[in-house]
Amino acid sequence: QVQLVESGGGVVQAGGSLRLSCAFTGRTFSPSGMGWLRQAPGKEREFVAAIDWSGGNTYYAHSLRGRVTIARDNAQNTAYLRMDNLKPEDTAVYYCIADKGLNAAVWGIPPYDFDFWGPGTQVTVSS
Repeated sequence: QVQLVESGGGVVQAGGSLRLSCAFTGRTFSPSGMGWLRQAPGKEREFVAAIDWSGGNTYYAHSLRGRVTIARDNAQNTAYLRMDNLKPEDTAVYYCIADKGLNAAVWGIPPYDFDFWGPGTQVTVSS
């Protein structure tokens, strides 16, 4: 059974940086891609970033481009999301996502229907 094991959330001051990790465990196959969505209190869930597992192409929410970087370690089946210059409005629960076959290039288009979801990790940015 596939599990997405997340780590790296927490509280950070505005302007700071944070790195989230997500390990794809429980199966011998690799996902087609991995990424993150986030949901702030009272707001809709939104796409953050995704990475294609084979080619390494990356995709970012337009509003976050330049402040977030997604990377992968194929050998460890782990994805990483680095967030810089964090703002209070980045406060949200961040959900790691993965899929068996959906092209990561379309992950930013709702509905966000992915095969695998992590439990979510809280990121709080204090002003």
